[in-house]
Amino acid sequence: MSDFKSNIKGLLQNWKTVPNLLSALRIVMVPIMAVLFVKGHPIWAVFVLFLSGLSDFVDGKIARRFNQISDLGKILDPLADKLTQITVAVLLYIFFRSAESSPEMRAFSWVFLLFVGKELLMVVGSVVLLTMGLRPGAAEIYGKVATFIFYLVMLFIIAFGPQVGAFRSFWTAPAIVLQILVVLSVVLCFVALFSYFPGLIRQLKERKKNKETNS
Repeated sequence: MSDFKSNIKGLLQNWKTVPNLLSALRIVMVPIMAVLFVKGHPIWAVFVLFLSGLSDFVDGKIARRFNQISDLGKILDPLADKLTQITVAVLLYIFFRSAESSPEMRAFSWVFLLFVGKELLMVVGSVVLLTMGLRPGAAEIYGKVATFIFYLVMLFIIAFGPQVGAFRSFWTAPAIVLQILVVLSVVLCFVALFSYFPGLIRQLKERKKNKETNS
C-alpha cells in the first residue's frame, strides 16, 4: 500500500500542463459524444470524436515540443484513449445489433466486444501495476498507430455506416468494407497490447532484483 501511495504522490508532481488539460478534456468529451450519438445527432457525435482524436495528436506534440511530459500525462493520455474506445465500441455494438436492415452488421457486431475486452484488460492491468508500485508503460509506436487507425475507422463508420452513418444519405459504405476495416483495427489493437509485455517483464525483473538486493 505504501508503494501505491508513493506512486500516486509521484504522479501528481508537475501535473499542471497543457497536455494534461487536453487529456482531461478528452475524458469529458466521452459522455458528450455518447449522448449526442444516442440522441440521434450523429453529425455532432462525429465532430466531437474528431476533436477528441485531434486533441490526442496535439497533446503529444506539445508535450514533446515544450518538454511537458509528466507521469500523470502517461496515465491520463492512455486513459482518455481507452474510455473513448470502450464507449465508441459499446455504442457501435448496440447499433450494429439493432440493424434490422443489415443482417451482416448484426452478425458482425460481436467484433466490437473484442475492443471492449482489450481496453478493460489494460485498464485493470494498469491499476494492478500501480498497486504493485509499478508504472504502466507509455504508449509504444504500435499503440499510437493502433489508436490512430481506430479513430479513422470509427469516424468512417459513424459517418458512412449503414443505419448509423451521419452522412449515409450521400454515400453508404458496403458492409464488407466496414468488416475489413474493423478487423484491421482489432488486429492492430492486439498487436499494441502485446507490445507492452516486454516493458512490463523488464519492470518485474528490476523489481525482483531490487528486492533481492535490499533483503
